[in-house]
Amino acid sequence: MKNYKSFKDECVFSMKVAPKQKGLDYSILSEKIGRSVHKALSSAVIYGPNASGKTNIIGAMETFKQIVLRGNIRNVEVKDSPNAASNALELIPNNTLSAAEPVDFSITFIDDGLLFNYAISLDLGRFLEREHERKVLMETLRVNDAILFSRGDATLQVGDMEVVRSYLVPAYEQNAKGAAALAQSSLHNEELFLANGFKTMFSAKLASMIAQWMDKSFIVIYRSDSMQLVRKFSEPKKQSVFIEKTLNDAAALFGVNSNVLGYVLDGEHEEAQLCSIFKGAERSAAIPVELFESFGTIRFINLFPLVLQTLRKGGVLVVDEFDASIHPMALMNIITLFHNDELNTHKAQLVFNTHNPIFLNSNLFRRDEIKFVDRDDETHCSTHYSLSDFGTAGANGVRKTEDYMKNYFVDRYGAIKSIDLAPVIRSLLEKNKEE
Repeated sequence: MKNYKSFKDECVFSMKVAPKQKGLDYSILSEKIGRSVHKALSSAVIYGPNASGKTNIIGAMETFKQIVLRGNIRNVEVKDSPNAASNALELIPNNTLSAAEPVDFSITFIDDGLLFNYAISLDLGRFLEREHERKVLMETLRVNDAILFSRGDATLQVGDMEVVRSYLVPAYEQNAKGAAALAQSSLHNEELFLANGFKTMFSAKLASMIAQWMDKSFIVIYRSDSMQLVRKFSEPKKQSVFIEKTLNDAAALFGVNSNVLGYVLDGEHEEAQLCSIFKGAERSAAIPVELFESFGTIRFINLFPLVLQTLRKGGVLVVDEFDASIHPMALMNIITLFHNDELNTHKAQLVFNTHNPIFLNSNLFRRDEIKFVDRDDETHCSTHYSLSDFGTAGANGVRKTEDYMKNYFVDRYGAIKSIDLAPVIRSLLEKNKEE
């Protein structure tokens, strides 16, 4: 991404394996595409002080995802996300810029044996400039490193489709030149070609694969403290209680207070309410979990089904404030699930940010899995880097035998800020004394 909130300059968040990293090979995922073998990490943890930009990285992922799924760069009136920037795009550009600069997003991922790379560059105006005439400046799609299309400012170049021949619409080969000309004339400034012209004229299957991956496999939880898992059922008029054994087994280990957890349908709403259920000899009762269980327990039982889904089907689970109100030992156990080759058979990945230093552990995370975000006090712009970027040689080198936590707190890696509130309190007390 580039020019997203505090990230004025280009920021690349990578799950690629860094070179010359030894140890903890359990967390390495591998997939062969053509003659190339792609290796990736199964987890990453992001550190940084408050207001450094950690959440902005996750917010950029969620915003990009929502733009792709909508297929346009218009605002959304229905606020369906706690990330305001994904609904009101004038909140995206860096607020220190005096002139409008493009906002860039791109993503590379593997799905169903294909390597996708999709990138867009957008003219969204300046920060808070809602009435600006927005425009897609650039849009490219590559599959297995072959360019399928490249869009510029009111121009469109269609590449060699041979690599995706089996995915093309039947009528394309009969009228390839006509389709390209028609696609050129159908470009709209505020609409993505991927979700519109490419989908209808070239390959609905590929466009659907990208949308499905974004929707189902790229699970981005922005502000996880406000997350509430909702279950929908096909027969909402039927009063019933739905109990998931796996969730209850995990919740029992976590220490829930009720006999069992269940989704209760009242017969009027499609969405079921998660309740603590008590079964007695004479009567039973269902109490909404927020009225009975602790906040940490509620966060766990909302988050755990997403962990299960990601491990069962593969994909990427990205969570903002993953560790809020949940005991570190429970979190460490969840992390080890993604590191376990016998359990993580679908190559699932976990990304989260945190303030808890317990994860700065060479026995738990590789150096390329430990990420940092720092923010310059003068420019107010954020930068992102990994522990592996320090290398292993020289005075600033980081070796896997070192105490990462200790080094972090003595400011060896940056992304930490000393805060002294004493002067504020002292000034307040002096003012009260004078009064």
